[in-house]
Amino acid sequence: MTAPHQSGPARHGADPDTDDHDLLAALLDGMDAALCAFDADGTVTHWNREAERILGWSAEEAVGRRGLAGWALRKADAEEATERLLGVMKAPGRRQVDEFALLTKDGGRILVRMQSSAVPGADGGPSGVYCAFSEVHTQIDLERSVALSEALFGDASWGVVLVDADLRPALANAHAARALRSSRTAVLGRPLGDLLEQGAEELEGALQHVLASGAPPAPTELWVTVRDPGGGPTPVPERRCWRSGFLRLATPLVEEPVPLGVAWLFLDVTKTRLVEQESARLRFRGSQLHRAGRAVAECEDPMEAAALYMEFALAGFADHALIDLLSKPEAVPESPIRLIRAAATPAGAPGQAPVAPAGGLPVPYADGHPALQAVERCGSVRAVSDRTDGWAAVRKWPEGTRHALATALRSRGRTVGVVTFLRGPSRRPFDRADATYAEDIATRVAAAIDLAAVTG
Repeated sequence: MTAPHQSGPARHGADPDTDDHDLLAALLDGMDAALCAFDADGTVTHWNREAERILGWSAEEAVGRRGLAGWALRKADAEEATERLLGVMKAPGRRQVDEFALLTKDGGRILVRMQSSAVPGADGGPSGVYCAFSEVHTQIDLERSVALSEALFGDASWGVVLVDADLRPALANAHAARALRSSRTAVLGRPLGDLLEQGAEELEGALQHVLASGAPPAPTELWVTVRDPGGGPTPVPERRCWRSGFLRLATPLVEEPVPLGVAWLFLDVTKTRLVEQESARLRFRGSQLHRAGRAVAECEDPMEAAALYMEFALAGFADHALIDLLSKPEAVPESPIRLIRAAATPAGAPGQAPVAPAGGLPVPYADGHPALQAVERCGSVRAVSDRTDGWAAVRKWPEGTRHALATALRSRGRTVGVVTFLRGPSRRPFDRADATYAEDIATRVAAAIDLAAVTG
């Protein structure tokens, strides 16, 4: 039997090497789990510091006692517990897990989970038992943490990605892999820029902030575009809004916290945000029409009223607006169509109100021009360009124009002209909802222009 608190292997009748003995004792005392050991007769031979912390009995008080009865176990429980502990030397596999209510030095009781293993002797037969134990609630906390991790990285209803300190995914669940249009293994170790076509810089900035300063106080919404699985840009980039939460991961095994990475949890809320944006846009546009109606009611000149409608319509909608009129209203415009410029925003100051020039001049639109098409169809025509080499100049639009929406001006069953809204490269293309709004504006503008023709 070894001396108290010297946790080396039991070697009866022999003195172990002092250095090896002290090293083993230090290793056992540094373990996070409580450890005790018994020889074949049930005498305590090892008792580390964690066992002392949990039960209060020191190694000097524990080593050398025969069994745990009367001091670490109630006598009523001792027989069954001792039989279970020492029986592991004969059990198949020679390893088992039990729960015991042990006594602390101050007379309290504590439930522990103990894993017992048989210790083979020189002849291969069992020569004792080593037992590692911890408080049951600590063990349950650990098991819950492991179970939580497994549940999150199963098929959870939100994405979970563990990102290492180099900002590369180290682990991803099935939901995250689907959102990134990849597999769980294919995303691992890749730079975020390889996975996201847009939004990678914002995400990396958020991760770096979490590593340096900790998690933000509230979830963050990131707009991203996922790359095509083939590696090229997506044919039609689809922006997604991911509501993201971040947790900094640090190891608890060192004195100073060392960042292990970041847990990134996200949920796709794109549909909700798009609905909210559309609702906000409709409310704003409705408010603008209401304000325009009140302002127009004070205008004596119908053409001034038409220009005022355009001024209110431009806010948040387009950079420029043009009003071109037919020389005389027509129910069905016939070719060739000639349009006369009636009002336009200043080319160098997008967003300003359209102004009516002193005299109207014909506009030399080429065949197939969107404004001419809108008049011919008595409807709306959208145009988009990905070029910057004179596309706008050829169409007689301000430099930098990338998106156009031309809408016919109709009043009393006749076409009186066309209004064209223009956007620059920093704005998105016009969509069907924009065309509907433009047609609503055009109806009011056309009524004002028709009134001007009648009263003029």
